[in-house]
Amino acid sequence: MRTLKIVLAYDGTDFVGWQRQPVGASIQSHLEDALAAIEGRPVEVIGAGRTDAGVHAAGQVASCTLSHAIPAPTLLRALNAVLPAAIRVVAVEESRPGFHARYSARFKTYRYLVFNGAIVPPFCRGYAWHVPQALDVEAMTLAAQTLLGEHDFAALQGAGSSTRTTTRTMIAARVAVCAPTEIFGDVVAASAGNEGRVVAFEVTGTGFLRHMVRNATGSLVEVGLGRRPASWMAEVLASRDRDRAGPTAPPEGLFLVSVAY
Repeated sequence: MRTLKIVLAYDGTDFVGWQRQPVGASIQSHLEDALAAIEGRPVEVIGAGRTDAGVHAAGQVASCTLSHAIPAPTLLRALNAVLPAAIRVVAVEESRPGFHARYSARFKTYRYLVFNGAIVPPFCRGYAWHVPQALDVEAMTLAAQTLLGEHDFAALQGAGSSTRTTTRTMIAARVAVCAPTEIFGDVVAASAGNEGRVVAFEVTGTGFLRHMVRNATGSLVEVGLGRRPASWMAEVLASRDRDRAGPTAPPEGLFLVSVAY
């Protein structure tokens, strides 16, 4: 049996998320079905992160085992020939036996995009949260630094989750301002009348709870809007109470950027 590492990019708009569900199309189900057609038997695919419905990925990693001798470059082409256009395999490589996309990962990086301007261009509305009011990026940056290090992130965990521990370690967290052209290209800037900006929140950690990045983003936006001081983020974490944090940011602004091993 061969152990394979598969790197994917996908637009999550029309999917129920990464994980196979009883109803609805998922990234995992499409990839498993495509691999099963080649292998001639069911194939289980493990993803590095279980992105939610509507969430995107630029560098999702999956692992599986195959007995078929198809070369990796040929497998890449074969998968892209049958997968929906919204899902692209960008790399396939042989990996060591026992490689596990989720448990072998050292850390993951997520990025959340906020379009901050009066008019959101129609070409980016599915890839950013539209916040028309002015945001204090400096205050958001200060609040984001509170997330660094090892903390109990129970206050930022989505409802209905069950995990052994809510303690996670964040090794990088930053808020950056970008021109729309840097993210979406010239056509978006033109459609916005050259107004607006993209505020990006990027965080790297050893692990993440369900909805953690979206809840953190919602809390940072509360700070950016002046509704809370930057010091409030520390109070939120200390409370371990989800009701003390900000709203859950919508899924369309979130991207799984990369997974490191």
